[in-house]
Amino acid sequence: MRTIDSLGDLAGKTVFVRSDFNVPLDADRNITDDGRIRAALPTLKRLLAAGAKVAVAAHLGRPKGKVNPDFSLAPVAARLSELLGEDVALASDTVGEDAKAKIAALKNGQAVLLENVRFDAREDSKVDADRESLAQEYAALADAFVSDGFGVVHRKQASVYDIAKLLPSAAGELVFKEIDSLSRATQNPERPYTVVLGGSKVSDKLGVIDNLIEVADRLLIGGGMAYTFLKAQGYEIGTSLLEADQVDAAAGYLAKAAAKGVSLMLPTDVVIAPKFAADAPATVVAADAIPSDQMGLDIGPETSAAYADAISDSKTIVWNGPVGVFEFEAFANGTKAIAQAMQDGEGFSIVGGGDSAAAVRNLGFDESKFSHISTGGGASLEFLEGKVLPGIAVLED
Repeated sequence: MRTIDSLGDLAGKTVFVRSDFNVPLDADRNITDDGRIRAALPTLKRLLAAGAKVAVAAHLGRPKGKVNPDFSLAPVAARLSELLGEDVALASDTVGEDAKAKIAALKNGQAVLLENVRFDAREDSKVDADRESLAQEYAALADAFVSDGFGVVHRKQASVYDIAKLLPSAAGELVFKEIDSLSRATQNPERPYTVVLGGSKVSDKLGVIDNLIEVADRLLIGGGMAYTFLKAQGYEIGTSLLEADQVDAAAGYLAKAAAKGVSLMLPTDVVIAPKFAADAPATVVAADAIPSDQMGLDIGPETSAAYADAISDSKTIVWNGPVGVFEFEAFANGTKAIAQAMQDGEGFSIVGGGDSAAAVRNLGFDESKFSHISTGGGASLEFLEGKVLPGIAVLED
């Protein structure tokens, strides 16, 4: 991949930076997890220190191609200003008059944040010509392009893919670090190699299971997806989350893992409740003893200990997806156990973005204790699946 060094002297040059600021907001539009903003700081600080004029582009939510104040990047501009220690103005548009004026007014070493790129339907259009026309307008604003939004590099979007074909372009420090770290889990990983997969749906993880079952030594399954696997074993799962159309696929993975000598570990005990609620009474039962009127919301203590042991002697660990409803205190212990084991272990540890990264931060773990915390859930999954990421391929010589 081309790096920022390949762009030469950037003093006085305008650099269009695609970041990923798709951060969670509460009902009052306060940012509840600023991890993605903080992850963007190394690239932004480097460009500003080099004397570049920086126009930062990003998206928030799914406004579906229409201007919607609920998805404005105003909270991001405020937080970014705090983290950089200097004012970052927010343009009221992306390629319109205000964006042009604010970029033109920049002095060397200053930045402006453009409004949500997804307010323009062309940004993520399936029609190449639509995206290309918007990319031409982006390119007219700048002298160079830096791709630093790893969470979107798995998509062909105007501010990610098409612009990179129009300007001198390079990967930012965040994207470069992501690819470097994730490559350690796909190219000759140190062994034992353990993968922890959670989250709600087996269908979200089909590709990554297909790929990793060929290279991992252990697959530890938790979260809502575990109950589809338990169903495949013939267990009663009560009202737990189930993808009925994936039961056969889960059974196939169990058989394939056994044939390949891969340890595919499932919960042996679970924490159940009569309803999905923070105040629901929690009970621990064996995985084959879930009552018909109860639902599983976390892995149990026996499973947590077994998974922690598997993680502790691993040289490479990849975790994607919480193993329980960590947002509810009574059902967060399994996810805490996974994070603690990864933090305490000596292996190269990757937290695969999305909800897993949010869990690490929200549960109070020290991020520096993990080798790498990805900023892109979907992108990291597709990388682990072995797919070509368009926003990366376009940056390669």
